[in-house]
Amino acid sequence: MSKDWWKQSASNIPKIAVEPPGPKSVAMHDSTIRYFRGLSSQVKLFPVCFSEGHGITLTDVDGNRYLDFSSGIYVTSLGHSHPKISEAVAHWAKRLMNCHDFTTPVKEALLSKMAEILPKGLNQVQFYSDGTSAVEAGIRAARAICGKHEFLSCFRDFHGKTLAAVSCAQMWRGDVLSYGPTRAPGFYMVPRPDPYRPLFTKPNGSIDSDAYISFYDQFIREATVGNVAAFVLEPAQGWGGSIFPPEDFFPKLRQYCDRNGILLFADEVLTGMGRTGEWLCMKHWDVQPDIVTFGKSFGNGFPVTAMVVQEEYAEALDKISASSSYGGNPMACAAALASLQVIEEENILENVRSVGQTIMGRMEKMKLDHAIVGDVKGKGFLLGIELVKDKTSKEPFAEAGKLVYQKAFRKGLAWIPAGHILRMSPPLIMDEKYATLGLDIIEESIAEVERDFSHDGS
Repeated sequence: MSKDWWKQSASNIPKIAVEPPGPKSVAMHDSTIRYFRGLSSQVKLFPVCFSEGHGITLTDVDGNRYLDFSSGIYVTSLGHSHPKISEAVAHWAKRLMNCHDFTTPVKEALLSKMAEILPKGLNQVQFYSDGTSAVEAGIRAARAICGKHEFLSCFRDFHGKTLAAVSCAQMWRGDVLSYGPTRAPGFYMVPRPDPYRPLFTKPNGSIDSDAYISFYDQFIREATVGNVAAFVLEPAQGWGGSIFPPEDFFPKLRQYCDRNGILLFADEVLTGMGRTGEWLCMKHWDVQPDIVTFGKSFGNGFPVTAMVVQEEYAEALDKISASSSYGGNPMACAAALASLQVIEEENILENVRSVGQTIMGRMEKMKLDHAIVGDVKGKGFLLGIELVKDKTSKEPFAEAGKLVYQKAFRKGLAWIPAGHILRMSPPLIMDEKYATLGLDIIEESIAEVERDFSHDGS
């Protein structure tokens, strides 16, 4: 199978037959929300009804065809309906769908492949069907490993929507009330370094990673009972807006955790498996976590996730009764194994690095050319554009973010909003031609919004 399997279906996109959301989409959406609640901001802002996906293309029920800059929110990273992955799932769907946590040939093959691609020693695995479950298991494993019960995580990180996972994340969401009434005991939040909006700076105005580490040390002494099991972080924030820390942050945090007997837990559900051009995003800083979680891209859309710990902590997974009903079923293992094979066979990591550099170059120019573009950020295909009312004050421009998102969607770009930060996660198979096309649509939409708000773009 050619790695260009997706290109024929991508010809002549985007193609807008009826102004979206079209009448069929509206009717189906209205029918759906009679019974279905809790929609994401994506759907609320643009209630289109999709009927088909192939490669980098999405098609709605009105016949509109979109360029996908979302990957099903970081999920279908190897393209919609990748033939190899679809065939692998179908094979096991017809042969053996579930046998709890018994060994199967495809599970054995997946575990061997994971041990091959992950850093040496990071090889003790359990499988789950969603990212939240993997994070919850990682939290239980951390407690079993070190006999401690407290956890630190960072402002605006996101780790899931069940009790411990959501307690590692921002719980106040304005009018969203489901995350309360309080954080679980033993969970604490601390600020995370954001180079564009630094809380601690050096005399020259640059971000001061050492000051953050010093604050964590003081916070642990003053606000906890000194029983911190792990520091739980996203290597780069997804929901928070594609925010990457300064290059020296994770090496220094790793050293701090080692000195103080604290585990480093990297939640790579969003960032891992090639999204930033490496198997692990943490590889960018040559830092190896004690615990890591995978999801989203792991099965290219099939619900499969993993929690992995260092080999020296293997017994912890036995202590926490780590297995689950659906985790590691043959279909899930087949999707994950085929996805890892595709990343290798199609040279996906190199494509992400190369095209990602081109995208960042274009985004840097957009920052210079547009008054409301305050900052651009990203590695590989994990990208963000931060919109501001004024580049000096850096006041967030959420209303502009909403309008840019909607305008670009109407032009045929399916993507992700995050308030005033526009998020992009194109399929990792995308080449420079289609990446440039997507950025053309975004820049055109930004220019229109600037005119709508009377910004001159200077």
